[in-house]
Amino acid sequence: MSLVAKIHERRDGHGVKKSVTAVCDRTLLGKVLRQGDAVIDLKTYRGFYEGTAVTAAEAGEMLRQARNINVVGEKAVQAALSALPINKSAVKKIAGVPHVQVYYL
Repeated sequence: MSLVAKIHERRDGHGVKKSVTAVCDRTLLGKVLRQGDAVIDLKTYRGFYEGTAVTAAEAGEMLRQARNINVVGEKAVQAALSALPINKSAVKKIAGVPHVQVYYL
């Protein structure tokens, strides 16, 4: 499987569950992407993304159930775009690698 996904959950000070689903192309783990001041450090923060190996369909289902997402890589972003109504202009590229975040406050 070419993707990895991990769901991070915690409760805020009021006991409300907060979560973020991270999905990444497996081949990017361990790399540091830099472009100008923008950096995605998939080496230091590997553990944020590295979780369960998933297919694009499984990643899409996880993302559909998520409220907040952080997605890095060609295959991962394509899975997100296929699963969710994300405006393509929200996808940014760092060192040529697509990345998208969706957070609800």
